[in-house]
Amino acid sequence: MTTSVYIATSLDGYIATISGGLDWLDNFPNPTESDYGFFQFMDGIDAVVMGRNTYEVVLNFEPWPYEKKVFVLSNSLREVPPELVDKVELVHGDLKAIIKKLASQGYNNLYIDGGKTIQSFLKKNLIDELIISKIPVILGEGIPLFSKQKQIINFEHCSTEVFEGGLVKSHYKKV
Repeated sequence: MTTSVYIATSLDGYIATISGGLDWLDNFPNPTESDYGFFQFMDGIDAVVMGRNTYEVVLNFEPWPYEKKVFVLSNSLREVPPELVDKVELVHGDLKAIIKKLASQGYNNLYIDGGKTIQSFLKKNLIDELIISKIPVILGEGIPLFSKQKQIINFEHCSTEVFEGGLVKSHYKKV
């Protein structure tokens, strides 16, 4: 079982504006239309686990961006739109139990997405890999990638790539 994060942050560590906005990502110049390795990353995962807030943002994307099964962590949602019934499943409960259940269904490589979800997985020491792209912008405030931790989690640096326009993508694996 591998749990991985692939995410972009501002230089000051925010993944979205206070209101959850991601427009600042669209303002980053990308003349070559690079995916920065995202599609290769997605080829190596079996499913996506995201929080309700992230899911509600992604619901506005046209078309639905994921070919892999998406599991949405939510205690409040009861159903998904009819067009997503085969693509999205709602889950809730203990994170370790959820991971164990997904592994028993053949989902062994999970992409963990969403600020609060990533933070919750980190608090339980359930993140194996971090791929963080720093966008050269300072938002000043927003939704942080990291929150306070009660434990130290050590990662080793695997690689760093610098892309046109100044995006810096670093890859870390838990020691």
